[in-house]
Amino acid sequence: MIYFDNGATSFPKPPQVASAVMAALAAPASPGRSGHAAAMSAGRTVHRARKAMARLFGIKDNSRLCFGPNVTWALNAALFGLNLQKGDHVLSGTLEHNSTARPLDRLRRERGVDWEAVPSRGGRMLAEDFKSRLRPETRLIVLNHASNVTGALAPAREIKEAAGGVPLLLDAAQTAGSVPLDDAGDWVDLLAFTGHKGLLGPTGTGGLYVSPEIELLPFSVGGSGSRSESLEHPGFLPDALEAGTANTHGLAGLAAGVEYLLERGVPAVREHELGLAGLFLEKIGGVPGVSVQGPKLGEEDRVAAVSLNLAGWSSSDLAAALEREHGILVRPGLHCAPLTHRELGTFPGGSARFSFGPFNTADEIAAGARALASLAAGGGR
Repeated sequence: MIYFDNGATSFPKPPQVASAVMAALAAPASPGRSGHAAAMSAGRTVHRARKAMARLFGIKDNSRLCFGPNVTWALNAALFGLNLQKGDHVLSGTLEHNSTARPLDRLRRERGVDWEAVPSRGGRMLAEDFKSRLRPETRLIVLNHASNVTGALAPAREIKEAAGGVPLLLDAAQTAGSVPLDDAGDWVDLLAFTGHKGLLGPTGTGGLYVSPEIELLPFSVGGSGSRSESLEHPGFLPDALEAGTANTHGLAGLAAGVEYLLERGVPAVREHELGLAGLFLEKIGGVPGVSVQGPKLGEEDRVAAVSLNLAGWSSSDLAAALEREHGILVRPGLHCAPLTHRELGTFPGGSARFSFGPFNTADEIAAGARALASLAAGGGR
């Protein structure tokens, strides 16, 4: 098997991730639910993950890192926690994942929030286009840091600088662990991340960083392990956003994955992944019938995801043939990003996405290019 679907879930994980999960599963108790040694140990496991994430993002107060099951939870916690109401104006890009677009559409339909999607320019988001659409009632800018379809990076810092004090919610699903964000705590207001992609952790892990300038209403309330004497849910972080028992074994694996990244270095991971993407684009450049979707991107403008179509093939049939005949796993379809595919002109068929990770090799890239050439020579389906 050759795995080119790291944009969905990274594989393989560093060996220490599985070891950490198994060790946590073998231990009793939940964090913050008892005072005995086992519960205290579980609490330290969660704290270890919080410390590692804070170091990765350059966050000074790790209590403002709130854990949840995935980046979708984090985006919903931010969007609904801001208590946006009728007349409030929200800007996003058109390259958003449905994890952002669907909550925004719900806020528009149910609360009358004025959601405006800023068009890209040939698949690129520009800071000036956000700046020109700011209004006095603009409450938030939501930005997909990198397109999960084309890999195009958005100029997040430039957009934040142009925002005129409007808070920025950054969807780092495709960039956390793959693009250096060690100063994010200095300029990002709300940062949503998931554990199972570039952070190399298990599924069921993710979270939200909330800057000191932002207050959120709790997305859900209940048990927190603190202030149990009151029916009112705690208002301080992280407890305010962490109702219910933590995914201790998942967070143990997340901590191990992030610690691996910190040791290897995110810049080194980025260099490796971009080298693979560049090699892949070079090798498929002469394959007849291959069309790469999205803008032509330099190394500084992308992550290691490449979406393409092959003449005569649907994206689903192409992915099936790659797996059946060559043992190569890619993701076909719309990638939960219909707004992006409408802009690209690939809706509703979508494309086949090759997304590379820190453990892919140049030999695998060459095999992927050969497989495409073989299918191109054999005709369409």
